[in-house]
Amino acid sequence: MKNVSNWKRYSLAGLLLCAGSLVYAQDIHFSQFFEAPLLRNPSLAGIFTGDVRVQGVYRDQWNSFTNAYRTGSLNAEYKLPVGRGDDFMTVGGQVLFDKAGTVGLTTTSLLPALNYHKSLSSQKTMYLSMGFMGGMIRKSIDASKMTTDNQYGPGGFDPTAPTGEYMTAPNYNTWDASVGMSFNTTFGTLKENSYFIGAAYHHLNRPRNAFYRNAEIELQPKYVFSAGITFGVDEYSYFIIQADHSMQGSFSETIGGALYSYKLGNDPENALYTIHAGAFLRWKDALIPVVKLDRYPLSFALSYDVNVSQLKTASQGRGGIEISLSWISFLDRDNSSQYKMLCPRF
Repeated sequence: MKNVSNWKRYSLAGLLLCAGSLVYAQDIHFSQFFEAPLLRNPSLAGIFTGDVRVQGVYRDQWNSFTNAYRTGSLNAEYKLPVGRGDDFMTVGGQVLFDKAGTVGLTTTSLLPALNYHKSLSSQKTMYLSMGFMGGMIRKSIDASKMTTDNQYGPGGFDPTAPTGEYMTAPNYNTWDASVGMSFNTTFGTLKENSYFIGAAYHHLNRPRNAFYRNAEIELQPKYVFSAGITFGVDEYSYFIIQADHSMQGSFSETIGGALYSYKLGNDPENALYTIHAGAFLRWKDALIPVVKLDRYPLSFALSYDVNVSQLKTASQGRGGIEISLSWISFLDRDNSSQYKMLCPRF
């Protein structure tokens, strides 16, 4: 009976983990979504002040259960001028890694990206961007660690009994593709403020999403609508507000919030440090306090999900901790965007 009790306990944990992912999203997501722009919308690649951006995010979620989610993201972007005007393009890529559960369900994605930015004004920063991202997804599990109800009988658990699961292989590869558009511009007396809006269509090719030979099991398309605004309070401080709303099948997720930013030092135009503090809310799921520190060309951010959903009792109120590191810089070249009058400043 002890083995059966353990099985029930771990099965409950597994079901709750699955429920958490199904109710709120089918895709990998981050609380620091603003540090993973290509996952939001491939047309957000290149919308930053600099020539090169590299960002990494790591998430450790639901530690009240064993073998919970561990997710990592790495994206890189490089901006290139187009012709003699103000148009430019961004080439980049997104790498994702996610591992969860006793069987070690592992997902690895390699997704190159391309984004074209069309200038709409010769007087101020105003761009319409269209981006594409696509590549390979690999999924795998450790079938030797799989247990099912077929292995339980009157005598308890029998690890030598067949699982009753007939998979063609414990791993497979598939292809994925996304497309998106965005608009960004500056506003204010000195064009010191900026905002962007965008929409993206992910999994447009409905990639395979099962270890079985069943063509009907596929990853459903996901729509993501994004917006953000940065506006100054005075020469030393400003606010950053960002939000996303995503829909995938019958599921939806809304996340948004704000950071208050303050520049340290005597020169606000070349601040030695900028500190940010604020919070985001994933609707009906988690409250997310965030702190961030900028020291050119590096930024470091830390956040923690405080679970406020119906699963807060089972999860003991624990959500997920996230850390991110970002590197943004200009390059020492004649055609650097640093010398352009028009350059995305978000």
